[in-house]
Amino acid sequence: MKATVKWTDGAMFVGETGSGHAVVMDGSPELGGRNLGPRPMEMLLVGTGGCSTYDVMSMLQKSRQKVVDCQVEIEAERADAVPAVFTRIHLHFVVTGIGLKENQVKRAVELSADKYCSASIMLAGAGVQMSHSYEIREFDGG
Repeated sequence: MKATVKWTDGAMFVGETGSGHAVVMDGSPELGGRNLGPRPMEMLLVGTGGCSTYDVMSMLQKSRQKVVDCQVEIEAERADAVPAVFTRIHLHFVVTGIGLKENQVKRAVELSADKYCSASIMLAGAGVQMSHSYEIREFDGG
């Protein structure tokens, strides 16, 4: 896996993935940026959420759960000192579907956290306090 990140100006960078997708990252105006893209540390959170949600959805689909929507709300805390590493990250999954089985949702979230999500497991191994929760919502047809 490869990627490149190119500085454009100020605190703005363009990252390009090995699969050919690009994303603009930028800093706040206080740090020389123009606020035209997410911060690099925000990208790390989004990537972790994407990795974990991919696992959860894959498992729920394989177990034939009728998922209509799945999102993960992520909250994180960072150290007050430099480097301002993440110290705590909480992922809260909101899974909406028709007749979802709680044991299947719980198992998918736990397996992602403990076995499959490379990003989440890597962060935990680096000392980040990782936690996960979920809620199930019944699809109301609207």
